[in-house]
Formats: sequence, C-alpha cells, structure tokens
Amino acid sequence: MIEIERKFLVKSNDFKEVAFTQNKIAQGYLSSIPERTVRVRIKGQKGFITIKGISNQGGMSRFEWENEIPLDEAQELLKLCEKGKIEKTRYEVKIGKHIVEVDEFYGENEGLIMAEIELESEEEVFEKPDWLGIEVTNDSRYYNAYLSKNPFKDWEK
Repeated sequence: MIEIERKFLVKSNDFKEVAFTQNKIAQGYLSSIPERTVRVRIKGQKGFITIKGISNQGGMSRFEWENEIPLDEAQELLKLCEKGKIEKTRYEVKIGKHIVEVDEFYGENEGLIMAEIELESEEEVFEKPDWLGIEVTNDSRYYNAYLSKNPFKDWEK
C-alpha cells in the first residue's frame, strides 16, 4: 500500500481536450498532520476515507490506505473535518500506459491546476505531455492537506 506519485503544475488547458472523465471532488481532513493525514472525500456520488503516512525524503512515496464509504457517511464526516475544504474537478487523461489525474481547483485555491501520475517505481520513465509544467513533487505546499490550511489565493505571487 505504498503510493508512488509525481506532481506537476499544469501550464495549459489542453488536457481538457483529451480527458476521458471528469468528476467534482469535495474533501476535508479529520487530521492534517504530515505523519498521518486522514481525508474524507466525496467524488461524484461516492464517498471515501483515506489515510496517508508521511512522504519519504524525495516526496514521491508514502503509505496510503483508502476505502469507499457510504455517501451519507462521507457527508456527515465532512462536517467534522478541520477548517479548510478542498474543491476541485478531477480530469483523467490516458498517457501511454498511465492515467494522469489533473485537478483544477476552485474556491480558496482558484487558479491552481496540478497533475499527478502514479508510478510503479520512483525510477519509472513516463511520457510527459506538453501541458505538464514544472515538477512540484517534493514541495509540500502542493499537498492538498497544506492547501486546505494555506490556500493558493493567499500565496505571494
């Protein structure tokens, strides 16, 4: 249950032309400390609870456990979450053998568009589409738990 992923900023909306799905996501954190984040998410009409451990030094790998929960329970758990909710639309784009998840943020994080790609190993090579910008894998400011407390709109540009 180790998740290996890389994160990138997105520099254009070209991904929307090749996305095969898109879902609204609302999420909050029951615990946002880096050693163990506990996230509640509603994606479309499904609820999820996710626990993540602290990232390794390179920021690419960490423990992740996720389970689907009833939608009504997810809605109730969101009410218990810490201050700061994440609102976004997730687009999925197939690139080679991978699915790239592109999140377009709203609300307090309006203007941020970020892509994540899950890999089988930290050394795995993958095709990078032209719309991928700079890599932010090792920058904890781009973790959703951080963004829930320190919104993108408040960052100094």
